[in-house]
Amino acid sequence: MTTDHTRPAHALPVYPSALLRVTNGANMGDGLGFADDLVPEDCYQLARHAAPNRLSLHTADNGHFTVANDSSLGQPGATVVLDSCLTFMTRASDVTELLVLVEVDADGHAAEIYGLPLADIRPKTDYLLVGIDRETALSRFAQVACVSFARGTRITLTTGQQRPIEDLQVGDRVLTRDDGPQAIRWIGQNTVRAVGEFAPILITAGTLHNQHDLLVSPDHRLFIYQRSDRIGAGRPEILVRARHLVNGDTVRVQAGGFVDYFQLLFDRHQIIFAEGIAAETLLIDPRTRPALPDGVAARMAATLPRHAMPNHLDFEIAKNLVDRPDAAEILRRASTR
Repeated sequence: MTTDHTRPAHALPVYPSALLRVTNGANMGDGLGFADDLVPEDCYQLARHAAPNRLSLHTADNGHFTVANDSSLGQPGATVVLDSCLTFMTRASDVTELLVLVEVDADGHAAEIYGLPLADIRPKTDYLLVGIDRETALSRFAQVACVSFARGTRITLTTGQQRPIEDLQVGDRVLTRDDGPQAIRWIGQNTVRAVGEFAPILITAGTLHNQHDLLVSPDHRLFIYQRSDRIGAGRPEILVRARHLVNGDTVRVQAGGFVDYFQLLFDRHQIIFAEGIAAETLLIDPRTRPALPDGVAARMAATLPRHAMPNHLDFEIAKNLVDRPDAAEILRRASTR
């Protein structure tokens, strides 16, 4: 097993097991467990005043994860395994999904169990466990990891035309920053509730020299060339996650309702232009690969390994460099002078 520790880890907002306990049912009083110990129709509640904490993970080549050194939870270097996807229902018939991750100690025993909610969960609310699924856990986790553009996003083609992403077709040639014209190999599409980890980030027109609003998934990385290094990255070319630029004004979370997400796949990970902003396309790695249909994965078997060597991902910067409300404005100015 190898793990790339040279790039920023992926931070997940999770709850340790003790904060989500059974208040009625067979496992009365127990905290969240893994699939083998769970009992359908147990009723859970989130502890009063509980707030999600940050579990930072590096992806290993076997599909498991290791706890990063800067993680607020877990033992650095420990293995974390994705166990299952749970479905809960409230008394109001609202459905919520939660992914169970298990931290394993050196002896192979469960050291801690974490719940990653895919929609907001609230204290003092009953959550009835109605589904335990190990088969879909990887694909649901992959959906969170897949960078996506929302319906209506205009993508720049090699002709200079800007075409809405929902009108693109496999084979269309898109302008890329590094490799010129490149053909689309696969287009993914899914509709999800715009809540929790699926709530998109809105980058309003003009924020990063974009003529129109841009709506992307939270971890979508944007490419910015700084003419002057105003944030101390130590290099002019950087990648920054959309969620790290949220300021509640020009860049904000657009939660509520549903969002149609689209994923663009090329022979290798690319930087393309969406609403005039340079942004990444889908990167296939151990975490996102389960999102690909089997037929697509088989057809692209010869080219997918190229996704493991995207040199420009070395440009990704950590959150602390842009952890300020005027970060987007600083980057806009840095890109012009």
